[in-house]
Amino acid sequence: MGTIDEVRDHGGSLGRAWLNFPDAPEPWVDLSTGINPHPYPVGPIPASAWTRLPEDADADALRDRAAEVYGAPGGANLADAPGTQILLPLVAGLVPPGRARVLGPTYAEHVRAARIAGHAAAEVASLDELAEADLAVLVNPNNPDGRLVAPDDLRDLARRLARRGGFLVIDEAFMDVLAPAPSLAGAIEEHPNLVVLRSFGKFFGLAGARLGFAVAAKETAALLRARLGPWAVPGPTLHVGLQALADGRWQAEMRARLAAEAARLDAVLAARGLAPSGGTSLYRFLRTPRAADIFEACGRRGIWLRRFESMPDALRIGLPPDAQGLARLDEALGSLG
Repeated sequence: MGTIDEVRDHGGSLGRAWLNFPDAPEPWVDLSTGINPHPYPVGPIPASAWTRLPEDADADALRDRAAEVYGAPGGANLADAPGTQILLPLVAGLVPPGRARVLGPTYAEHVRAARIAGHAAAEVASLDELAEADLAVLVNPNNPDGRLVAPDDLRDLARRLARRGGFLVIDEAFMDVLAPAPSLAGAIEEHPNLVVLRSFGKFFGLAGARLGFAVAAKETAALLRARLGPWAVPGPTLHVGLQALADGRWQAEMRARLAAEAARLDAVLAARGLAPSGGTSLYRFLRTPRAADIFEACGRRGIWLRRFESMPDALRIGLPPDAQGLARLDEALGSLG
């Protein structure tokens, strides 16, 4: 069994921001995450959602609704969980301990979760290397660089893995921003060795709700639901999830809004001589020799960016929440000269 790593910094910690820049002006503009800065407008939550255990019928309805949104065959193909994070070691545990390979660079928790499940895990740089694994994992679109692997290539990878008993996990945490979405959720029954992960909190801007899904063959989804146990998703989250997933108009309008705001962010970066090398409409990814200087200049002005120990020339910049936040970012970048 490989060594289980400590949890790494993943952005979003304003406590860490304050420790790094104790004299920075407040309020902070947190651009270190890929979470939508315009959350779904949560309405009143019934008192019963807080005082009663969640009803099975509500959990069934949530899975059915999510299946419609994600293009999965049906609710029986989904396992609902209190966030996608808790699913990572459970899904990795579907495969006997062996070689886990993760297409990198990407979200560090996939390697750590595979090690928790007993695998010898490491990042690799190509689909061919993934095809030689017992457990293959990739994030699509990728975090942090937005790399997108075509569905046909993913189906081919699933078939290659199946021939040698391998298992494929595709993390589609940022897929909601794309329309039409090149998701493999609809191909689950064709590939019983495939699990697709979907996150609720990022696109809907409700990370604190803690809601995520595993989309899989019915038997696999049932096994994951059993391992999670009853009442895995709290009543208030069920209520909010049902409401938000049913609101197709809000989702369509938000995709358009995010695309427009990402274009405005690109214009500010371009005016400062910074061209993003990737990302999604929720974040931009930069490779620049001035990454450390940009991080420091922004931090001193109360703007928290995401940097990467393994990529010292890289930064991820989330969408500013408003025009004032964008102007503060522009001013910080302008201070570099």
